[in-house]
Amino acid sequence: MIIRSRAPLRISFGGGGTDVPPYPEEKGGAVLSTTIDKYAYCTLVGRDDDSINVKSLDYDLVARYQINGELKYDGKLDLVKAAIRTMDVKTGFDLFLHSDSPPGSGLGTSSALVVALVGAFKQWLKLPLTDYDIAELAYRIERDEAGIKGGRQDQYAATFGGFNFIEFLGKTTIVNPLRIRQDTINELQYRLMICYTGGTRVSAGILDDQVTAYVEKKEKVVQALQEAKELAYRMKNSLLRGRINEFGLLLHDAWCCKKQFSGKITDDRIDELYELARQSGAIGGKLLGAGGGGYLLFLCEFDKWHIVAEKLEQAGGKIVGFAFDLSGMQSWEVSED
Repeated sequence: MIIRSRAPLRISFGGGGTDVPPYPEEKGGAVLSTTIDKYAYCTLVGRDDDSINVKSLDYDLVARYQINGELKYDGKLDLVKAAIRTMDVKTGFDLFLHSDSPPGSGLGTSSALVVALVGAFKQWLKLPLTDYDIAELAYRIERDEAGIKGGRQDQYAATFGGFNFIEFLGKTTIVNPLRIRQDTINELQYRLMICYTGGTRVSAGILDDQVTAYVEKKEKVVQALQEAKELAYRMKNSLLRGRINEFGLLLHDAWCCKKQFSGKITDDRIDELYELARQSGAIGGKLLGAGGGGYLLFLCEFDKWHIVAEKLEQAGGKIVGFAFDLSGMQSWEVSED
């Protein structure tokens, strides 16, 4: 039997950074996000021996391990190794992995891949895991076992799917699905745009700056994190009330706030693309993910979307089409025939 799973990538509108420890444990965090029709995929086929064969299209890697062998963390497929260790897999399997967007692009690709892995193992091993179990297990695999720094929002967004307001209260995470009117969702789909800036980044250094500044109680960063959380609540209210233009202005405020976390979040090229979009008809926007590269998100005036797109592509950006995904992580079985 073949097991497949997929987990959607996400767009974080506001509150990103308040899910990164130790802030949520001390102050409580909140993030507004949605998932889109870009995915991390996993195909798993069980074996009758102790061999593990992994092929990753994203990294152009083929690796072979033994279930009882030492799985060393060496920068190659560490998330797969961490998942095997954490989920205590006892028999061999073949695994194929790929995703619709490269890791480090700001769409939560790495976390979505871990969620897809957990989903595939859950299906294969017949584990009685709830969505909260899956998200928390993915968090432990990525952050605790593999030691990759970051927050908690991505694993929950990829698992639950859809428009969610996620609260981080100490060690407790609460996912609040939002009942947004369909006409509001349609209007967002019509007017939102994501633009690939042409580069990916490693977020750890940016997050180190943010965490260090917060721990040292640097006023600018502490205030920026508080403002980011407050903006997430305001953005949620704007969406629930269908106030799209207000939402776009709050996106801009969220971007101005986010840039206070670290001097590495933006650079001259990102700033130039952002200002070009604003001058061409974007009401507001922000860089997705921790910063440093990846995708820019914009909310445009309805009659200026095509102008913004044209200007950004002339400047070297790449407009990427997308639709919202409301289903979250999915896993299923396929007969070998």
